[in-house]
Order: sequence, then structure tokens, then C-alpha cells
Amino acid sequence: MKITWLGHAAFRIETAKAKILIDPFLTHSPTFAGQDLKDVTEGVTHILLTHGHGDHVGDTVAIAKEKGAIVLANADLASWLGGKGVEKLEMGNTGGTVGFEGFTATFTQALHSSGQIDELGVSHSLGSANGLMLHFDDEMSVLHMGDTDIFTDMGLINELHQPDIGIVSIGDRFTMGGAVAAVACQRFFDFKHAIPCHYGTFPIIEQTPDKFVKGMEGSRTAVEVPGVGVTLTC
Repeated sequence: MKITWLGHAAFRIETAKAKILIDPFLTHSPTFAGQDLKDVTEGVTHILLTHGHGDHVGDTVAIAKEKGAIVLANADLASWLGGKGVEKLEMGNTGGTVGFEGFTATFTQALHSSGQIDELGVSHSLGSANGLMLHFDDEMSVLHMGDTDIFTDMGLINELHQPDIGIVSIGDRFTMGGAVAAVACQRFFDFKHAIPCHYGTFPIIEQTPDKFVKGMEGSRTAVEVPGVGVTLTC
């Protein structure tokens, strides 16, 4: 399995059977600058969305139309994307699992909001915010926690799914900060690897993963802090 951080909460996960983008906020992301969009989207088979905010939906519509990728999102967000011309849609909701060739995706709980602002400045809800639990046929399992605060039922997510790799939002203000995220990982999960994200993108969120790294000291979990565009092999 190859996992590439594309900046913010966006990741590319590549296995023998799938090339997946999660929350592809790319062309308008300050931290994506310098990467080649053509390379990042090459061969993409699936786009998975945790929730409906613009810094997560990002380039979904354009990429899906160009690549013919299957888009997975909660039911409200999927319906909205259908209205934008996305044709290959799979929808679900919290607790549900959707199967694809080579992997399954389960919508897990997250504590956050989900919506888009229209041209009049009116906010429109686009379903619940979620995490995404990915189980692969012959690879490590991956939990993208989505944008969230800490909550005690993270322990139940771990009990049910036993994720090997955790992708963890740590930026504070809109999600839990690094110190709290470290408590979440140590108290509720048994990750083999933890990858922090959702930091350094905008001035009002945390700029570095330092608090998370410090909070994870002494843990059995290996904290991986890749540079933007850097691929980890797990």
C-alpha cells in the first residue's frame, strides 16, 4: 500500500486493485502548491469524501467527470454532487458499509459539521460529517478520522474495526488540536501508524504537528509525518 499526503486532509491511497483519493482539496489548497495535478489524479478509480465542506470536497466534481471515478459520500452530499453532474455515485450514512473491488468503506462517527455556502451566503447542510474506515483485501486497514473532536465512542470504532493506520486531524479550531488528538490515539486506538493532517493550510489553524508528535511520545504507535507529496509505503 502506498499512502501520499496531498496537503490538508487530502490523501491518495494506492493498492493493487484501487487508486483512491480522499477529500481531494487540491487546486485551491495552499499546501498543494507545486504538485502535479495530472500525476496526483492519474488512474484514480475512487473518490471518498468525509463531509461536505469545500476544503474536503475540493476538486471532486472535476476529477470525477474527467476520470470516471466512483464517488462515495453520505446520502445528502452524494445527491448534491449528482446535481453537479457527477454520474458514478455511491451513497451511505453513519454506520453503513459499501463494498468495492478490493476494499470496503464504512462511515464512522465524527463530531463536526457538513455543508456548503451558496452565492447568497446561505449555508446548506450536506448530511453528517463522518470518518471513513477502509478495509482492504490484502493490505493494512486505514481509518481516516475526518474532521472531528475526541469522543469516547472512538474506543468502540477501534473495537469493531481494529484499524492499523490512523489518519488524524490535528489542526485545532475546527477539529481537535494536536495534544487532544494524541490523547484520542493513545486512549482509544491501537494504531500501528498514525499520520497527522489538517494543519498548516491556513493561518488560523496549527502550523506544525509538533504538539501531536510530543503527545505521542512513549506510544507504541509509529507517528509518520510525511512532507506534502511524499509517499509512505505501509
